[in-house]
Amino acid sequence: MVNFGKKLMADQVQEWKGYYINYKLMKKRVRQYAQQIQQGVKDRRQVLKDFSKMLDDQIEKIVLFLLEQQGLLASKIEKLGKQRAILSEQPDISRISELREAYRAVGQDLVKLLRFVDLNATAIRKILKKFDKRFGYRFTDYYVTSRSNHPYSQLQQVFKHVGLGAVVGALSRNLADLQERQGSYFSIYDQPSAAPKDPVIEMINASIDKLTHSTNFLQFLGQHALITQEEVPSAVEEQIQEERYHFMSLILNLVNTFLYMVNTYIVVPTADDYSVSLGAAATVCGVIIGSMAVAQVFSSVYFSAWSNKSYFRPLVFSSVALFLGNILYASAYDLNSIAVLLIGRLLCGMGSARAVNRRYISDCVPAKIRMQASAGFVSASALGMACGPALAGLLQSNFKLYVFTINANTLPGWVMAFAWLAYLIWLWISFKEPVRDSEVNNVAEDSASGQAENEELENGLVQPLLLTSKNKQNEDEDQDCDDSEEASEDSRKPATSISSAYRLLTPSVKVQLLIYFMLKYAMEILLSESSVITTYYFNWTTSSVAIFLAILGLTVLPVNAVVGTYISNMFEDRQILLASEILVLVGIVLSFRVTSSYTVPQYVSSALITFVSAEVLEGVNLSLLSTVMSSRLARGTYNGGLLSTEAGTLARVVADGTITLAGYLGEDKLLNVTLLPSLLICLTSIAATILTYNSLF
Repeated sequence: MVNFGKKLMADQVQEWKGYYINYKLMKKRVRQYAQQIQQGVKDRRQVLKDFSKMLDDQIEKIVLFLLEQQGLLASKIEKLGKQRAILSEQPDISRISELREAYRAVGQDLVKLLRFVDLNATAIRKILKKFDKRFGYRFTDYYVTSRSNHPYSQLQQVFKHVGLGAVVGALSRNLADLQERQGSYFSIYDQPSAAPKDPVIEMINASIDKLTHSTNFLQFLGQHALITQEEVPSAVEEQIQEERYHFMSLILNLVNTFLYMVNTYIVVPTADDYSVSLGAAATVCGVIIGSMAVAQVFSSVYFSAWSNKSYFRPLVFSSVALFLGNILYASAYDLNSIAVLLIGRLLCGMGSARAVNRRYISDCVPAKIRMQASAGFVSASALGMACGPALAGLLQSNFKLYVFTINANTLPGWVMAFAWLAYLIWLWISFKEPVRDSEVNNVAEDSASGQAENEELENGLVQPLLLTSKNKQNEDEDQDCDDSEEASEDSRKPATSISSAYRLLTPSVKVQLLIYFMLKYAMEILLSESSVITTYYFNWTTSSVAIFLAILGLTVLPVNAVVGTYISNMFEDRQILLASEILVLVGIVLSFRVTSSYTVPQYVSSALITFVSAEVLEGVNLSLLSTVMSSRLARGTYNGGLLSTEAGTLARVVADGTITLAGYLGEDKLLNVTLLPSLLICLTSIAATILTYNSLF
């Protein structure tokens, strides 16, 4: 992991060097303040006052320079506009070409300025987090609230930069006007989709999107996967990624994701009937559905670790485990054994290779198409969630095949066993094990050695032969890790255990994991008990339940399309997060049975509100989680994706267990008893979000 202080120095525009935030000085002051408080030289109040003033001065320096540069760019565009007006009256092709190049040169200057803003905004976020971590004080909350909401806010200039947007618009419009339009007037405001595809404008738009966190549907959907989206890789890294990438292997990973989600939800419409046919209560469906999640809690860890060495072998094991698990699930009916049924579902959970699927995309798919692959991962999951119940609704046969009974309860097992067998054969024939790190290290080292030698030679010409004690001290200070105050090399490595990963969780990260737990708990309660609830209150058939669940699953992609394309670009992620939590709460409250009658419109409308809000919440929640979590959790076995998977899986286990336990109180009390924990957890997550709201930026 590259030290941010070094990255900041390396990425600076040299002639603007004095106008960047003095990140090194700020880190040094944070350490000094900690020593002064410990020695009793200063109290906490003095430290907060001094640090606030210093940060205000740094931000003011950035903003004044930013405004000065915006003025220079505006002045250049104005002069070019006068030249363009003359050319519109007296067209000259050669001069038009020169003018377009002049506009492009201004665009390059604008890209430099946007990167200047981005580096400083990142540095401000990091130094605030560093201060909070060092002092155990929520200074960020106070600082962001007091500075961003003030009418003369300079902090808003760094994070909102409206003036830069106007400069971007002027450049885009003028470049469009200079293109040949066969004599017709063209405006990017009338036809935004026909805006010029000039490389400079695309660079500017990419920089603006990065600064404002603007998203489209593909990006928003990809956020659900919580797969690391790195910055532009080096030529060596691109070469390594190209050597690892294999299109058919990616497809096989996505098919594995799809089939696993189908396997998870195909039993939901019939689990209650199956448990009754084996002599158990209908509410044992919670254990039947949840037993797969119980095994997944453990399988996620060993699959994540296994993927450090291989991708092919874990996928083979996954397919075999799911094939055998479904055989046992289907055979339980003729064996009249609930134990065999549960063992089958546990075995299916042991075959959950979602950690491998996610890791393959993160490690083996080139950066330029990783977002599309991430969106494919989420789409495959969503389609599997919809197809599972729909398929169960179609499997309504009832006949004997030798000694096996084929009916609505057993068919899901037989169909999925056949699907996994076919997948295993396809996997064996088509999957290509990617090149491992150890095999490409020599290539990377050979490619980088010449460049490194040149850099060392150049550095040696300008550096003293011996470091003074002062220089040595400054060099040591630069070794500080961005996300940890420890300076050791180990402090920058990925977490090596669950406990070490847990120690990296800040309050903001813990709140995001709580929110993820809450939304998965609410969704699991809704889906797993749907068959029991609708049968008890409305006498729905298995087909009706299947159609209802399939419709819920099919809302995932269109809802995310609307949110990712429009809503996420109109509001901040934290605003959408809080609003979605409140809507989940509304859906839960509306689901309660408060009168003697419980109607279909009440159940369906409340279920839609809960499910759709939870889906929106998941994308925003994982997006914020990737922002606030330590970079040490971005890679390795115990990464952020594994932590979120464990939180979500644990939520499903608890939810399904709640359904079974509540069943002992009677089916008439099942609905309200299972909704009560959802209500309490949702209220807790909303309160926690409000407490950490100003740290989510």
